[in-house]
Amino acid sequence: MIGEKLQDIRTFNWVILLILSALSGVFMEAQFTLGVVLGGLIIIANFSILQRSVRMAFSDQGAMKGKKIALIVKFYFRLAIMGLILYILITGGWVNPLGLAVGLSVVVLSILNFGIRAAFRTSSREAV
Repeated sequence: MIGEKLQDIRTFNWVILLILSALSGVFMEAQFTLGVVLGGLIIIANFSILQRSVRMAFSDQGAMKGKKIALIVKFYFRLAIMGLILYILITGGWVNPLGLAVGLSVVVLSILNFGIRAAFRTSSREAV
């Protein structure tokens, strides 16, 4: 059941990235669109790696067995790598920072979409 919900979020990630990229490609300049695309790809990859790390840490029937420190180290390492990539993209002038911020919001929009749909699904089951 949780796997299905995560799959929905992953699917929405790609749908939202496609929509934002298409709209950006039509209405904005190429540097902005590249920022949207690269920001979306970076955040989707980051979300997938985080999901994998958390699943590995909580495997073996829920016992972490000393994996807490490894999870924290991986989190900060991933954050540092992502920060370095964003720094290079922005200071190199390859992407528009605002477009990059829009792209980086893909996962947030996807989770927000999932939450709103879940709330409407729950409220529609109530007795009238």
